[in-house]
Amino acid sequence: MATVVSPGAPYVAESVAPVANPAPLGLIGFGMTTLLLGAINAGFITSAPGTATAGSAAVVLAMAVAFGGVGQILAGMWEFRVGNTFGATAFTSYGLFWLSFVLINTTFAPLLPKDPTPILGLYALAWGIFTAYMFIASLGGASRGVSLVFFLLALTFITLAIGFWAKSLPSAGWNQISGILALLTAIAAIYCSFAFVTNANFKRTVLPV
Repeated sequence: MATVVSPGAPYVAESVAPVANPAPLGLIGFGMTTLLLGAINAGFITSAPGTATAGSAAVVLAMAVAFGGVGQILAGMWEFRVGNTFGATAFTSYGLFWLSFVLINTTFAPLLPKDPTPILGLYALAWGIFTAYMFIASLGGASRGVSLVFFLLALTFITLAIGFWAKSLPSAGWNQISGILALLTAIAAIYCSFAFVTNANFKRTVLPV
């Protein structure tokens, strides 16, 4: 247990319990939700060629609220607590991304324009830009595994934006590419979470990350 001096009472020390690493929670929340959405976009779960079932979409939305959204936001708040600016920004932002994703597909769906692809493409590109700068920032201190997650995620958002915008091109193909990249991103995030938890529990480096 760490000892700190209580503000206003410089001669009275109080004990503060150590805080566990919140990164594994944020990574698994992100990875599991991305895995579900990636499987749909890649075309692995369909009711007809290239068409996701309504039931499958509902499962993704539920996971996006509970695990991808709330789970990551909680992890982000604890990253603030441990003084990790990068982790706090990443987990909180992507938690809010999942909540916005749910709102777009439910509450605000009736308000979307008749052809929503231009604004949805910009939405995906905006997240691609954010992810690209987080990837660059990750090179300054994050693990190689975490950097890989951001690199693959940036490609996922960029190809998703192309899928929305490329009406003259085989858009469904770009969506499938984005889905496959999302699956790779999910695998990388889940592995990093697994490695962090395993190494922490064994109190030594068992898995490289």
